[in-house]
Amino acid sequence: MKAVAKQEVQLKEELGTGADLLIKALVDAKVEKVFGYPGGAVLPIYDAMFRHEFPFEHILFRHEQGTIHAAEGYARVTGKPGVVIATSGPGATNLITGITDAMMDSLPLVIFTGQVGQSVIGTDAFQEADVMGLTTPITKYNYQVQNIADLPRIVNEAFHIATTGRPGPVLIDIPKNISAGATDGEYDNSFEVPGYQPTVNPNPMQIRKLANALSQSKKPVLLAGAGVTIADASDELTAFAEKYQLPVVNTLLGLGSFPGSHPLSLGMGGMHGTYTANMAIYEADLLINIGARFDDRLTGKISSFAPEAKVAHIDIDPAEIGKNITTEIPVVADAKRALLALLNGELNGPDNKEWLEKLEANKKEYPLWYDHSDELISPQWLIEQIHQASKGEAIVATDVGQHQMWAAQFYHFNKPHNWITSGGLGTMGFGLPAAIGAQIGRPDDTVISILGDGGVQMTIQELAVMNDLNLPVKVFIVNNEALGMVRQWQEKFHGERYSSSLLTKNPDFLKIAEGYGIRGIKVDKEKDVPAVLEDIFSYDGPVVVDCRISWKEKVFPMIAPGKGINEMIGVTR
Repeated sequence: MKAVAKQEVQLKEELGTGADLLIKALVDAKVEKVFGYPGGAVLPIYDAMFRHEFPFEHILFRHEQGTIHAAEGYARVTGKPGVVIATSGPGATNLITGITDAMMDSLPLVIFTGQVGQSVIGTDAFQEADVMGLTTPITKYNYQVQNIADLPRIVNEAFHIATTGRPGPVLIDIPKNISAGATDGEYDNSFEVPGYQPTVNPNPMQIRKLANALSQSKKPVLLAGAGVTIADASDELTAFAEKYQLPVVNTLLGLGSFPGSHPLSLGMGGMHGTYTANMAIYEADLLINIGARFDDRLTGKISSFAPEAKVAHIDIDPAEIGKNITTEIPVVADAKRALLALLNGELNGPDNKEWLEKLEANKKEYPLWYDHSDELISPQWLIEQIHQASKGEAIVATDVGQHQMWAAQFYHFNKPHNWITSGGLGTMGFGLPAAIGAQIGRPDDTVISILGDGGVQMTIQELAVMNDLNLPVKVFIVNNEALGMVRQWQEKFHGERYSSSLLTKNPDFLKIAEGYGIRGIKVDKEKDVPAVLEDIFSYDGPVVVDCRISWKEKVFPMIAPGKGINEMIGVTR
């Protein structure tokens, strides 16, 4: 799929309806892609798109959940807001999971839901749902349009809120009489939001405190989260780490914000992080968090998380600072501007030579490990082979579970905006539509979707979109005929009682792919993997690869529930 140069859009007729105003507002917001699914309450909007000869590309998905996850993938890899349209009632409620996912992972979305006419709101009308009540806790902001003339202002305001400060989803609920109603032809999209003023520049005093703490540190660690990527601060992070020789731990969502192959990279921290990364946090005397949430999957038992460290936290969202971990040096700011302030200030670097030597020794003594399977494919080895075949430069989207953790551990990301996964919510069914959205957003890049055989069946119908648009996404189903992570927990913590976690009667994924007009390949021997990878990465079209692995494979290292970051199991064979 090749990029098409965007042309200046000219609307084809007067602004006669609310839907016409909406279309013009989207054009003015420089929207290029809209992910949607039509229905009764949004028919005026779809009619306006048709009458204006589709001034932006609309991509029809097969389920609203696929629609919004695709918008998330698009937003993650482009930095642009993902735009979603769905109808009222079930159309809107089918978006709830994706809205929550975007809220937790700080993804900019602008979502338009249809609503029944204003005269019947509150009467349990056909396909009515209280979208405002449902989405207030899971959006950055939401609106229900009450007046046609307000539409342009609300749209412009929504894009501003979704994309500034800490990004997030903003929803606009549009009653059908508003989108279908006549306008007076006036168009005013000016807005003011005096109560919304995100702090982007760091407080100089806090920067000085952080600089002083760093100069006195012997065991400093940088913790880099998704906020680094969102702020486009990866170059500044790398420069800062290199200038003062600071080791870097990435969160799951922060992978790629610092090059995974860099000598100062310790890998991912948290429940399935590396021994070196987790022990660095445990033993650090200064932990500098840049754009991460300190969520429970990272911290483990709070009392054991960085117990000897002074904690500094750089975050654009002040609500995150001190929420979970006591913070001595709070820096409310955009990550890029805070790092520039640190780089440009007078700062004596830490005396941490012995610390770096210890961390390097830990890397060598406690690397990630796996055993090759005698019968099927080792999933860790498979990820390494995919990394090698794609030259480590692909966009990778995953679902949630064991395959997600193996991808995080063994596909080493050296660039930002190339890693798409559901971190905070852990949404099964996310990976396939997110990969499709990523391919739509960056059509000239290689996109890989690594999925489990459980999650892929939740949104497998979106293969139709890959076929419709001939999107060359390479889909790898890591097939262990189980809900792998659920099964692992049942083995380790529930006495091997595999209650409803084994999927021994999976469908034939090749036939499903072929039913959607997509090439399918099955591979169950390691000796066949290199040739299969060479074949599919030279093939300019979508492919589904059913990769068979043992159902007994586990993700290690692992921090058990309630344990500290220093209490990993499976560190060695």
